[in-house]
Amino acid sequence: MTGSPKPLIAGNWKMHGSEVFAADLAGSLADRMAGHGGGGVEMLLCPPALLLGSVRAAVGASGVAIGGQDCHVAEQGAHTGDIAAAMLADAGCGYVIVGHSERRADHGEDDALVQSKAEAAQAAKLVPVVCIGETLDQRDAGTAVEVVISQLRGSVPEGSSASTLVVAYEPVWAIGTGRTPTPADIAEIHDAIRDVLTAITTQGDGVRILYGGSVKPINAAEILTIENVNGALVGGASLKADDFWAIAQSA
Repeated sequence: MTGSPKPLIAGNWKMHGSEVFAADLAGSLADRMAGHGGGGVEMLLCPPALLLGSVRAAVGASGVAIGGQDCHVAEQGAHTGDIAAAMLADAGCGYVIVGHSERRADHGEDDALVQSKAEAAQAAKLVPVVCIGETLDQRDAGTAVEVVISQLRGSVPEGSSASTLVVAYEPVWAIGTGRTPTPADIAEIHDAIRDVLTAITTQGDGVRILYGGSVKPINAAEILTIENVNGALVGGASLKADDFWAIAQSA
């Protein structure tokens, strides 16, 4: 990744963890980051919202960033159970994941809603991590690139730039399954994403494009050396300090 943006290794804890777990895991990673002078990467932890306080306290001034897993489009209001982007910023977040395939599938979120959430995040001075990716049926039908690019164009806010946007490509069929696309498959998608970002964003060649989907210490080095892969969005492996740190070091 010579000449590429500083790698971002993001951990999506999903609906896992407790106060003790969060403090222990985040503290362990913060100690390693501090001991290695940052390790040449940016590390991001996205725990459940209830654990943000514990994670924030544990990472301290180590440089480990924290983020939310979702946000609402509104600044405030009668939206029971939802969290505004400004609330995440107030809790110490610098990022928020939007449009994850589990949100798209479980909650029926479409590109337009994801774009609105990303806009709300940017308005609150958060960097949205916009997730896109194809299903196995779409991959088998040969429409993966078409699907991903359509999601990208529909989900990225107008006026986004390298400093206000991260994109995460996560093939739906690879999330939590242990399966990953071939390096050639990943390169094809990431190259296509880069071409579009260069056309629709400011400094599009500097927007970080993460790969996600069964990223583990055993395959991280190979994935992270692919051109236009500027980091990883990690699920299960981010719940183990040794595994997550090994992935970060692979960058």
